[in-house]
Amino acid sequence: MNMHVSVNDQSVGEIQADALVIGIHEGGVLDGAAAELNDLSAGQLVELIEAGEIAAKCGTVTSWLAPAGLQTPHVVVVGLGDRATLDVRTAAVAAGSAAKLLAGQERQRVVFLLTDGWDQELVAAAVSGAVVGCVGQDLYRAERRVHQIDELAWRTPHAAAVEEGFQLGEATNLARRLVNEPAGIIYPESFAKVAAQLAQESGLELETWDLQRLEEEKCGSLLAVSQGSDREPRLLILRHRGGGRERPHLALVGKGVTFDSGGLSLKPNDSMKTMKCDMAGAATVLGAMQAIAALDLPCHVVGLVGLVENMVSGSSYKLGDVLTSRRGTTIEVLNTDAEGRLVLADVLDVALEQDADHIIDLATLTGACVVALGTDVCGAMTNDQDWCDQVIAAAKVTGERAWQLPMFPEFGKQILSDVADIKNIGEGRWGGAITAAKFLEEFVGEASWVHLDIAGPAFQDKPKAWIDAGGSGVMVRTLVQLARGLAEE
Repeated sequence: MNMHVSVNDQSVGEIQADALVIGIHEGGVLDGAAAELNDLSAGQLVELIEAGEIAAKCGTVTSWLAPAGLQTPHVVVVGLGDRATLDVRTAAVAAGSAAKLLAGQERQRVVFLLTDGWDQELVAAAVSGAVVGCVGQDLYRAERRVHQIDELAWRTPHAAAVEEGFQLGEATNLARRLVNEPAGIIYPESFAKVAAQLAQESGLELETWDLQRLEEEKCGSLLAVSQGSDREPRLLILRHRGGGRERPHLALVGKGVTFDSGGLSLKPNDSMKTMKCDMAGAATVLGAMQAIAALDLPCHVVGLVGLVENMVSGSSYKLGDVLTSRRGTTIEVLNTDAEGRLVLADVLDVALEQDADHIIDLATLTGACVVALGTDVCGAMTNDQDWCDQVIAAAKVTGERAWQLPMFPEFGKQILSDVADIKNIGEGRWGGAITAAKFLEEFVGEASWVHLDIAGPAFQDKPKAWIDAGGSGVMVRTLVQLARGLAEE
């Protein structure tokens, strides 16, 4: 059964469900559903809080079985922390943590009562968090660890926010599922089929460039990366025409290396284990386009993804090769594992032809960004400070983490080549995330552009309380927020 959401206006004592989720704030003052529950249970909730059995600290989750006075056998009490600091991230984490705990076994219906008095933004964030929290990466386990909850019901007057949160959660889960699928399941052609089905269902326009079209378009940089694989490359152009505007507000560009062996610069075994996730940028773009279409945002957005496998064979591209990109820039290859920027070079050139107001690309591009910012923060680099400020502000609104790295001209000198226009790596180990961004900057001209290196947060080795390990769907919600904001300008 597919997951769905609903709105419930019953009192705590009237609700029949597999479980209830109730939130409490620090300070000892209970209101809303928490006060109802305390009255129905003859003060047991306050007693448990005072005894230290239930905590209000942000992110704590406590199971309470068979509380008195209810028709529901299971209550989960979620700590919301200080009421004054409640924000969308707290709301998403709280709801996601409760949903993930309850998803440890099959449940048909869970009613969330933690949104009393919340505004639409908080409600949408909570719903999105819950939708993500009860879906795991265990796609092929005979015995699932995380069971999708059939119905998530919410007590709130903001029905539209519930639907919006559901669509954002579903889009995030699409991106997560694509990342979590094995590379034998998701490869350029099969990714393109997923996109085609999505386009048909959601009303998105889709243009697909196959191998012949890519050759005709002289996408020499992208094609070089793909030539060692038996899987043919693809380039997809998806379009949402909202608001009746001819020129796109926004172009989203995603790196889609569906498996990255490193090519002839072969990765060691441990580094290759998670390289099915190297198409997370493309998955994020597809998820964002799904949400933008589902919410029917009044903006014109185009999404472009370049899809390749980077494999080893007798036809693999080699160190020392000189590639000619679609833009005409020549590139000396000094590391075949610095392949994502080669794919994006040609896709960005196609994006320029869309004449969008702004471009943003997303890629699991460099380990250097993970060294700099860790596994929870995206690196942002730009040629347009005002646009970068908008991107980081949108991330803050959605509770996602992004931090700007500098783009000083000295970094650009490191990618100059003696035998071609540029080379695909910088000089030495230092500043690798920035030299990669300076490489991409060569292909965006004067366009307003931000590059997001999502290598850290796109794939999590360990689960968190509110989300399973594996693909995270990071930045889907931020991209949707950006599209909404641009439409309102």
